[in-house]
Amino acid sequence: MIEFLSLAFIRLDVNGEIAAILARTLAIAIVLLLGILANFLARKMLLTGLSYVITRSKTDWDDALLKHRVFNHLAHFAPAIVMILLTPLALEGHPKWILITSNALNIYMIVVGVLAIDAFLNATLSIYETFEISKEIPIKAFVQAVKIVIYILALIFLISTLLDKTPLYLLSGLGAMTAIFMLIFKDAILGFVAGIQLTANKMVSPGDWIEMPKYGADGDVIEVSLTTVKIQNFDKTITTIPTYSLISESFRNWRGMSESGGRRIKRAIYIDLNSIQFCSNDMIEKFSKIRAISEYIEKKKNELETYNAEHKLDNTSIVNRRRLTNIGTFRAYVFAYLKNHPQIHQDMTLLVRQLAPTEHGLPIEIYVFCKDKVWSNYEAIQADIFDHLFAAVPEFGLQVFQDPTGSDFKSLGNSTSNR
Repeated sequence: MIEFLSLAFIRLDVNGEIAAILARTLAIAIVLLLGILANFLARKMLLTGLSYVITRSKTDWDDALLKHRVFNHLAHFAPAIVMILLTPLALEGHPKWILITSNALNIYMIVVGVLAIDAFLNATLSIYETFEISKEIPIKAFVQAVKIVIYILALIFLISTLLDKTPLYLLSGLGAMTAIFMLIFKDAILGFVAGIQLTANKMVSPGDWIEMPKYGADGDVIEVSLTTVKIQNFDKTITTIPTYSLISESFRNWRGMSESGGRRIKRAIYIDLNSIQFCSNDMIEKFSKIRAISEYIEKKKNELETYNAEHKLDNTSIVNRRRLTNIGTFRAYVFAYLKNHPQIHQDMTLLVRQLAPTEHGLPIEIYVFCKDKVWSNYEAIQADIFDHLFAAVPEFGLQVFQDPTGSDFKSLGNSTSNR
């Protein structure tokens, strides 16, 4: 190339030395112009045309590649390839400059290649996240691990290019640096191992509601990365937890509740023990008028009368015969009320049980599942249920227990002074 241009200038009656300089300058200019032309064709024409086709296609994966600029990075290869092929011709006779230029272009291509691969991995992650399986098996941690490996390899190739050594020369020395790499990338390695376990066991996924009191985390998982898990708490703050801590420490995942048909309501009403008694005939008559338990009352009356007659139990003492109690009747009412409640899941556990008495009274615990799992709706339904039950307690001759307050002592003092 240089010889051809030199002869052309000599034919124009240019001095030999000047002709050689002009030929070299023109050759370099031609290479640069061809590189600029290749860049123009790749970015302005091919890339523009490709973008036009992609934006009008029905598929989504090519849109992700365009969004993450994969094709933009690949377009940078065009001028570099042209210059790598033509630079030895333009710098013919100067092996040192050819080596320097080639190394610079190789470094440029390595950087562009890494950026293109990084963009491709980001696009792949975006495409994967459009599938339903991504909610159960997140791969962001694995993509980040692959990126780390690629950047390390790219760094090795860059150093080998600068030192003009084979990459195997540097790779052979990595064994001695293993301890240093393990120290530097300790969190990444632990996170990668944790990510495999979390994914394989489906322990946590984006969208899960988890609790981890040690870190003040109570909210929805918004991101699972190589080294951290981001949780948006219900007060809209963000808590960042090391990924490995989800393996080494305990946490609560509410996914099971979300995937089930209901959200559990487990709460007790404490009944004052002094208000528990056998039902009188007047009380039984009153309870029989309550629609929810009218059949229950009639059934129990017949059952008890039959039992007492068969066993010839006399009525000389109130405890000699089997009788209805107001607490038992109240439990029956609570069960019937919940059985007919439209927001209580009837196919899941529905339990009204009596727990062991405490210094706070007799706990009547409700253990049911609400159909609506949305937090605000769930709390409203739960409050409505207990509003009704607290108001219904006195109808059964019972009292809800609560610790004495200042007003109780005050009223007690007033009654004493009146005496």
